[in-house]
Amino acid sequence: MTPAQLLARLKQGKTPAAVLLLGPEAYQRRRLKEALVAAFPSDAVTRHDLVETSLAAVLDDARSLSLFAADRLIWIVNAEAALPRVRASEEDSENEGAAGDPSLLAAYMKDPTPGVTLVFEASRFDFEGDDKRKIERVEKFYAAISDVVELHRMNAMEARREAESLAARASLQFDGGALDLLVESLGGDIARIAVEIEKLALFAGGRPVSEDDITALVPDARANNIFALVSAMGRRDRARSLEILDTLTRDGEYLPLALAFLSTQFRMALVARETGLKSAQQIQSHFSRLGVMVWGSRAEQVYQTVTKFNRPQIERAMQLIFEADKGFRDARPDDRIVMEKFILQLVG
Repeated sequence: MTPAQLLARLKQGKTPAAVLLLGPEAYQRRRLKEALVAAFPSDAVTRHDLVETSLAAVLDDARSLSLFAADRLIWIVNAEAALPRVRASEEDSENEGAAGDPSLLAAYMKDPTPGVTLVFEASRFDFEGDDKRKIERVEKFYAAISDVVELHRMNAMEARREAESLAARASLQFDGGALDLLVESLGGDIARIAVEIEKLALFAGGRPVSEDDITALVPDARANNIFALVSAMGRRDRARSLEILDTLTRDGEYLPLALAFLSTQFRMALVARETGLKSAQQIQSHFSRLGVMVWGSRAEQVYQTVTKFNRPQIERAMQLIFEADKGFRDARPDDRIVMEKFILQLVG
């Protein structure tokens, strides 16, 4: 089940007896929690933590009849803690609470208490990588719950669309590539994006938000200066590149990160030139078909690089990037010296 499907059921007044919220995506989980809590009286919501409370105690609470509320919501966090313990060599302290018995939950689900909704929140593990096997154990343990909502992390395009929706609801407008910068600088984390949009809406006071506003107000958005450096070098603007390098050095930014972004930009520019792409829109469309999500502003940067550098120059730039990367790894007096030399060779 998706978060949207559960929200639709709640709007129809169909509240399930038990729900398992599975996955790390915090923004969707918060939306679901707000919707579920709103469906019950304020004094009918109980919270349990399975690190501190046993599953048996939670189910006993669910079976208890309340004197004050006919309908109750019982929210249970750290649902992973109820899983049976395994050897420490297999799972590094995966379970910290008392182990539970899945048969207790299965017995309860055969005859759940009317008017009571149990929500188990299992947010510790992801659906990919090393966590995949762990999250499968969580699903198996809570197999008696048929309503399982998988909270996958949003990809870049989904985060961008949701950010647009949040901005529209907040009556907030963005100049140029400011929204792209916000999403990219926060790594597509929609939970953090939502918080920052609320802050920006209060700060802007009805005027459009600029990239400078985001750089000044949003944590991690100082990386905008790195993107600006990459853009300036891609335009062969030596003076602006050195000026931004000075700012990055004063702010203590990690200069090899700028080089990594620039390497990606020149590789994409080489692909665009070899493929014969003639506009930023064609670049964005081409890489999207390949499964590489590219913002409109980033596609424009790549297009500027294609127009400013011919193929031999792009190949030379990639050789210079390799040498600069090697210089960062060698014994050296300063990252800035390596970067200044690179800029002068690239855009001189």
